[in-house]
Amino acid sequence: MEKRLVLLADDDQAIRELYHLALTNAGLEVVTAADGNEAVALALEHHPVVILMDIMMPHMDGESAVDKIRADAWGKHAHIIYLTNLSDPQHVAKAFTQKPEEYIIKAQTDVKEVVNMVRTAMYQK
Repeated sequence: MEKRLVLLADDDQAIRELYHLALTNAGLEVVTAADGNEAVALALEHHPVVILMDIMMPHMDGESAVDKIRADAWGKHAHIIYLTNLSDPQHVAKAFTQKPEEYIIKAQTDVKEVVNMVRTAMYQK
């Protein structure tokens, strides 16, 4: 059976619950992380098909977490989508050096659209 696991990393519990519900309703399995350290550990343990990564999180920010994931042999090719409210050029530019599938601004993007972006990323090589 095809793997359909998504890692959702966000320090905001309400955001985690919202996207967890939307993704599971779309037939996907979801594991969640509340900070960057937990995100790295879960990503390297479970090898999710897609990682939704917030940037502003405690203990380790999302950009540092992605650097650690990308340092792993599996992580070099992981499908990562930034899901953040940071839209300043500095964060966007830094994020794109890490080769994410998408950079989504939460406040400007409908939850259904995020689910569709996750589905699209799942089938990219």
